[in-house]
Amino acid sequence: MESLRELFRIGNGPSSSHTMGPKFATLEFLKRCEGKNVDFIEVYLYSSLALTGKGHLTDKVIDDTLKDVKHEIIFDPLHIVKHPNTMMFKGYKNGKYIVGMKALSVGGGKIVVDKKTEKKEPYKQKNFDEIRKFCNNKNMRLSEYVDHFEPDVEPYLAEVKDAMLEAVKRGLKSSGIIPGDLKLEKKASHMININVGKEEAKKVMSYAYAVSEENASGGIIVTAPTCGACGVLPAVLRYAKDLGYSDKDLVRGLKVAGLIGNLLKTNASISGAVAGCQAEVGSACSMAAAFVAELKNESIDVIEKSAEIALEHHLGLTCDPVGGYVQIPCIERNAAAAMRAIDAYYLAKLQENTDQRVSFDLICITMLTTGKDLLSSYRETSKGGLAKYKKRLKKSRGNSLESK
Repeated sequence: MESLRELFRIGNGPSSSHTMGPKFATLEFLKRCEGKNVDFIEVYLYSSLALTGKGHLTDKVIDDTLKDVKHEIIFDPLHIVKHPNTMMFKGYKNGKYIVGMKALSVGGGKIVVDKKTEKKEPYKQKNFDEIRKFCNNKNMRLSEYVDHFEPDVEPYLAEVKDAMLEAVKRGLKSSGIIPGDLKLEKKASHMININVGKEEAKKVMSYAYAVSEENASGGIIVTAPTCGACGVLPAVLRYAKDLGYSDKDLVRGLKVAGLIGNLLKTNASISGAVAGCQAEVGSACSMAAAFVAELKNESIDVIEKSAEIALEHHLGLTCDPVGGYVQIPCIERNAAAAMRAIDAYYLAKLQENTDQRVSFDLICITMLTTGKDLLSSYRETSKGGLAKYKKRLKKSRGNSLESK
């Protein structure tokens, strides 16, 4: 498995696969153009990138990255490709084709380009069962397992922790309308001040809204594991800080959350375009549940069960962003998943020392196969679910949605 640095990326929203990934791909192509005097670039966006790229600001981030280089962006949703987030770059000089590059945005801000590079994978074990055996033989915790294979990652995770807390802080102070055609009003700053008698729920959900609204507005967030699911783990982390957990504790929890995210990324998917929202918000919930269990110094078994329960109850969740924006139903789902992560831990604790029939490895496989069974319209194409039937936010009492 790759470094946790590849999982937790700090950058601009609203989408790790549709904004961050295309930006990194464009930067890579510009490197390939160096010394070739390219005077015109064509960028082709296929499948999911073509269908929801406008709402995810894909074209804007490519425009901003290419800057003064003359270019054209072509949205081609009908072109058949193996991966839904496929891009093709073509560079010309005086009208003659000079250089090209195909890139896949595979989720979490990571890109795969058509050149062979050595893949750095510090973690030798490939699934949870192998990690458990290793830890039991070495008498170490999962956080210590991360230290063993990535002894220098802690300072970076401290930056991740700070970026998450800052995103919550900014989001709670922000108000106004989120960019985009939906004209959705920011709610976190209002929610945090409402007295509903359930302080934990109010705080956790407000924190999730704060980060998700920052993401939807193009603010700086952390992929955890994606932009679309970036509010879940930071919400639980911020609440843990409220409860008095130290910064060192929070970083320790991030190690285990990151390990779970890495396993999902390796053995299933964290891309909504590949496996639906279960791969994004479901994975984030699983990571956050493991985070809570680690903070409470639970056993490997309880941590595994927490992560498994959290993901199990997101199976089949579709990715259906209205208008292609990471707003409806994405923001609300982040808040619900943040609370579900805490509940998943408690449910796992209640079942401690009882027979566990469903392993984390099994739920990973199930999530991926379920995602493959979903119709493409339910995998980040904005052609199914809420995206199909609820196109525009209607300006009326209760924020009702106007049908297509």
